[in-house]
Amino acid sequence: MVEVFITNIHNKIQAERVLKNLRIDYPKFELHYDLNETEFPFPCGHTVLRVEGDNISARQLMESVLIQGFKCEILEEKVCA
Repeated sequence: MVEVFITNIHNKIQAERVLKNLRIDYPKFELHYDLNETEFPFPCGHTVLRVEGDNISARQLMESVLIQGFKCEILEEKVCA
């Protein structure tokens, strides 16, 4: 199973810290981060968190990122202007 999320994490240091904590909470998941810099505000200006594994709880994962101080939503089709 794969879940893809968007976040408002802006740099590599923040991404590494979030991934480190998520790997502690979810050691069986493959976690990947893509910093996609753009000038649009969140959610159109976002970075991508990709999670692979069995029995992923999107709600729990989003809450784990939120607790660390960042926004996190499931990736959906959005039109940005």
